[in-house]
Amino acid sequence: MTAWDLPDFDDHEGVHLFRDRASGLTAVIAVHSTALGPAAGGVRFWHYGEKGEAVTDALRLSRGMSYKNAMAGLPLGGGKGVILADKAGTKTQSLLQAFGKAVNTLGGAYVTAEDVGISTDDMVAISKETKFVSGLPVAQGSAGGDPGPFTAYGVFLGVKAAVKRALGKDSVQGVHVAIQGVGSVGGGLAKLLAEEGAKLTLADVNADRAAALAQQLGGASVPSDEILRVEADVISPNALGAILTEESIAALRAPVVAGGANNQLATPQDGDRVHARGILYAPDYVINAGGIINVGLEYLGRGDEAEVRSRIRLIPDRLEQVWAESAHTGDPAARVADRIAQRLIGRG
Repeated sequence: MTAWDLPDFDDHEGVHLFRDRASGLTAVIAVHSTALGPAAGGVRFWHYGEKGEAVTDALRLSRGMSYKNAMAGLPLGGGKGVILADKAGTKTQSLLQAFGKAVNTLGGAYVTAEDVGISTDDMVAISKETKFVSGLPVAQGSAGGDPGPFTAYGVFLGVKAAVKRALGKDSVQGVHVAIQGVGSVGGGLAKLLAEEGAKLTLADVNADRAAALAQQLGGASVPSDEILRVEADVISPNALGAILTEESIAALRAPVVAGGANNQLATPQDGDRVHARGILYAPDYVINAGGIINVGLEYLGRGDEAEVRSRIRLIPDRLEQVWAESAHTGDPAARVADRIAQRLIGRG
């Protein structure tokens, strides 16, 4: 099967495979759309059981970035990089610099940044071989740097908007939020929610990390395979994607799903299933845009941290636009968001 035949191929402008034997780099860069500007999106460092899974990930994530950047009002298209890690997660300077060279061969069609498994220091290594990079260390108060805290802030505002629409509450005081994944985004979200008095149940593949944060914040922790079945007001996925499946949706016991993970729906039909259950869904690429707003403005050289936060505070308004159209048409929120984003990138 070729890339064109894959279910997640969506008229991508380019799907590029890279291999550098000297450094051990095996990577994929998918460019979905450059209609609004250079295709911006982070690079993921991850071990895949099958190499084909990395291509699927790149296709799905790059399309999500097209939609995310469009809905965030950024003059950027959508792309994504994936570096295939070995089982040991071996990451070297030469491997990262080889990825930088790969990015550079695309001549600016793709702008890379941080994603799962990649740090700010890693971005510095990549930047030694290409200028088409963002998420680099910056002076305090400037746009840029680690996107995680900005993503968490936007998800926090999105959760509050969802709670207001679904539960009629202006605050998350006493609201029970079950968070899947407590890394940079999920952990940051948990702290923001705790500050406002939310009740928390946390889970992570690193159970000790979830337990430690739960103890710090006065919450509870459960095994990672149980979190989606917790009875709560909000289920907040903040780990990897494709976790909302026919089976997991049937087991949900919460009126709201709102979290920062990319590609939460395993298939488009799963968005329909969430809607059919009467669950309010915050489309992931709308609620989790805070990070790309931050590094996008850094790359574009527009504004400072205050401007970044000002733009992030518009995320609840975009969610409301989606939910209002969903309520008016009866269509699932996920499909409504896709329609709006497709119009914005000229594919409506």
